[in-house]
Amino acid sequence: MTKNNGDQPEPTMRAISQDTLGEPDVLHEIETARPKPGVGQILVAVHAAGVNPTDWKHRATGGFLGKPPFTLGWDVSGVVEAVGIGVALHKPGDEVMGMLPYPYGAGSHAEYVTGPARAFVPRPAGLGHVEAGALPLVSLTAWQALVDLADVQPGQRVLVHAAAGGVGHVAVQIAKARGAYVLGTASAPKHDFVRSLGADEVIDYRTQDFVAEARDIDVVLDTLGEETRLRSLEVLRPGGVLVSILPGGFGEVPPRAAELGVRATTMLVEHDQAGLRAVAGLVEAGKLTVHVSETYPLADAAKAHEAGETGRVAGKLVLTVRP
Repeated sequence: MTKNNGDQPEPTMRAISQDTLGEPDVLHEIETARPKPGVGQILVAVHAAGVNPTDWKHRATGGFLGKPPFTLGWDVSGVVEAVGIGVALHKPGDEVMGMLPYPYGAGSHAEYVTGPARAFVPRPAGLGHVEAGALPLVSLTAWQALVDLADVQPGQRVLVHAAAGGVGHVAVQIAKARGAYVLGTASAPKHDFVRSLGADEVIDYRTQDFVAEARDIDVVLDTLGEETRLRSLEVLRPGGVLVSILPGGFGEVPPRAAELGVRATTMLVEHDQAGLRAVAGLVEAGKLTVHVSETYPLADAAKAHEAGETGRVAGKLVLTVRP
């Protein structure tokens, strides 16, 4: 506890922070002041928080957050501790999951976090905190790409790159729930996993050329960027669409898309209560599950980053903050 001017103890919390940019070993646990909910905000006691590629990219480069110190983490599952002025959707004791506003709302790799009330929804029935903490960012990314932007329809052919990854494995299930025929790229050891998600075809990107294997595609979800993104335009039928979740290096893509008579767009995920409610509905209907590859206690955040950066994780990594 720290002291305020009235000599009353101020509540504190554990959080993961960093003072410099760099490798996972820059992450360390600190004791800091517990935040208070502002107008329209809730304070959540974090039980679990997902770790995503954007976390280790920001750790290494600063990204949108700039110079440290900062606390990473956008995924949250926990219990409402307190609510700010004007909040009517949630009350103390409610179990919720959500995604903090991306990119500037980071901070869930801590014991408590505040965020807009409408960034959270009730935790789906039957979904534990660990799974709920893994779900928001990847599911909203996939939902916004496939539903809001691409408007995937029954019978369409959808290609999902890195289909065993965090976004990819959820995207396969959302596309199937929309009635699509789904193709996914993954290394051979992960093919059974991708098929278990409902993929109709799986392409081994190490031994097969996806451009030759995937034809007449209506929608490509690009999770890799660079050469893969540009080459993916070749598999689209006329009028098809490529949605990339990586905004950088898009320069060559639009002119090539125009030549081929296809559409290409890029996006960053946004906190979205309606989208998260739709995702929760799929979970409760048994049409969507999130695969948690491994969990780590909050203090071992650096180990989670190390594992994530190997590129070999299927599904999600999660920090557990409370039992």
